[in-house]
Amino acid sequence: MALVVLALIAALICFWLMSQPWRQARRRSSLRRRAFPAPWRAILRRTVPQIARLPADLQLRLKRDMQVFLAEKRFIGCAGQAITDEVRVTIAALACLPLLGRTRGYYPKLHTVLVYPGAFIVDRVRNQGPLQMQQRQVLSGESWGEGQVVLSWDDVLRDASQPGLGHNVAVHEFAHQLDQVKGVANGAPWLGGRARQARWATVMQRSFDLLRARLASGEPDPLGDYAATEPAEFFAVASERFFGQPWALAQAHPMLYAELRRFYEVDPMLWS
Repeated sequence: MALVVLALIAALICFWLMSQPWRQARRRSSLRRRAFPAPWRAILRRTVPQIARLPADLQLRLKRDMQVFLAEKRFIGCAGQAITDEVRVTIAALACLPLLGRTRGYYPKLHTVLVYPGAFIVDRVRNQGPLQMQQRQVLSGESWGEGQVVLSWDDVLRDASQPGLGHNVAVHEFAHQLDQVKGVANGAPWLGGRARQARWATVMQRSFDLLRARLASGEPDPLGDYAATEPAEFFAVASERFFGQPWALAQAHPMLYAELRRFYEVDPMLWS
């Protein structure tokens, strides 16, 4: 009798585990069918004016994605920051912008968004040969591989209100999350095949080298200095410009823009 009970329990556990993807898809489908709350629409009009320029079908998709994102991710205020609907809806809209053209699983590793009122300080220990050095950084955003994104609310609001400047700390950090799905962020998110990965690596390296050459010679480049620090930051900054300054990025780096268009499966030049 005891063996029968144990076998039944094991079967139920297996069924529960195997049915998780189905149950998740059903729950998300239900969330996406809900009416988008009118107060949230007002928040979007006020804080993320870029959304109004999207085609109607993409606006609808964005709002549906936001409802899933807001139901699945936890928001925590830090240093006295209150988590209001304005905070949650604004960040969710910017987080879902890179998801518009392609189903990616709503940042599967992400579970928490930490929000500070302004720039925050991070202390780190860095090894330099046999020495350990304490380094203090003032940041507006950060993406952690353990499933957290950290954002400065002041910076999120400022960037969202001026999309044409091309800076967007939220898009930047959520691009890192896309990069971190496969593990450590290195500027090469998983693309699903060796041929695509090889083309991505070639385009990114050429564009990265071009940026560094321009900076070394004093030429302007819409990507700026920070994108030249390492491949992971290059991808994140390029993603900011892709959604915020698509025409400038396409003119300066046509191959890079085309590769990002294939990756995100949208063309922001059609919205601008």
